[in-house]
Amino acid sequence: MKKILMLLFFCHVSSPVRHSLEYIVTASMGVPNIPEFMGAAMFDGLLLGSCDTKKVTVNPKLGWIKTLLEYFPEQMERYVEECTAVQPHFFRATLSTLKQRFNQSGGVHILQRMRGCEWDDETGEVNGFMQFGYNGEDFIALDLKTWTWIAPKPQAVVTKLRWDADKARLQHYKNDISKICPDWIEKFLAYGKSSLLRTERPSVSLLQKSPSSPVSCHATGFYPDRAMMFWRKDGEEIHEDVDLGEILPNHDGSFQMSVDLDVSSVAPEDWSRYDCVFHLSGLEEDIVTKLDKAAIRTNWEKSSDRNTAITAAVSVLAVVLMVVTGVTVYKKKTAECPPCPPDNMSELSQKLNSKT
Repeated sequence: MKKILMLLFFCHVSSPVRHSLEYIVTASMGVPNIPEFMGAAMFDGLLLGSCDTKKVTVNPKLGWIKTLLEYFPEQMERYVEECTAVQPHFFRATLSTLKQRFNQSGGVHILQRMRGCEWDDETGEVNGFMQFGYNGEDFIALDLKTWTWIAPKPQAVVTKLRWDADKARLQHYKNDISKICPDWIEKFLAYGKSSLLRTERPSVSLLQKSPSSPVSCHATGFYPDRAMMFWRKDGEEIHEDVDLGEILPNHDGSFQMSVDLDVSSVAPEDWSRYDCVFHLSGLEEDIVTKLDKAAIRTNWEKSSDRNTAITAAVSVLAVVLMVVTGVTVYKKKTAECPPCPPDNMSELSQKLNSKT
């Protein structure tokens, strides 16, 4: 989905905002030091919570998620049950079956399932998805137009026939993807509107690892993730000698991205002809950064500067060794009572229910 949005951005086509809710489950065999079963919930690229067979947690940085689950405790109970009992049993059994079907014994084996939906906030259209992957390759997926399973591999045909005949399973998935999923998008937008519908400007820097390395235009701390970056020469967007990176999440829920420019063939007198442009959905003006050697941040220095830095570091280390580290005690706050549903839930309901 992100690749499609980025393509639309680069074609300078306005795109409506799509909100997504994904549930990702991973079961594994032969992988040391990680749980055999793990699950995660993602909303618009943000980690809402995670689980394994021992515990279910929510993202502590998203206070509105805890508030929402306190208001709808039955959902938290459902997640706990699925993560600790129902789904782990299903995935273990399926993994064992697939190992036999693919004539495999030892080694590492991974089964993943991704389900969820996307909501277009302009048209109200909801698109769902449900697919399984085995050892890094597609195994089986649900066609939401015919409500039948697609088997891209011969080993998946048996599963397809069995699951196509299981009308109860299909009805469960249909209800989950077509109704429950968009309903939860509505709730997330209503309770988390101050966080999810915000717009945050990034800090943009020019970075370079060494004098011969490309210059990276790096933006971090922006939200939402509907953004694009590119280099220009004389005001025109360029693609030659340019390497665009992916949008990546930060630990605080914001995002970062970068775009590199190979300057090895750029004459010093031509640097002023280049600039980096960052565009973020929700901001009226783009952030433009001129290609300027004086503004580039590097991790390389002249030898004399490096010797001075090393001497200073040794002196600081001597002081640090004399310092006793303290422990900070944090106090946990609890809410006095569950909140009322937000005012904008009815408006969101109308948008979601307008899909036909």
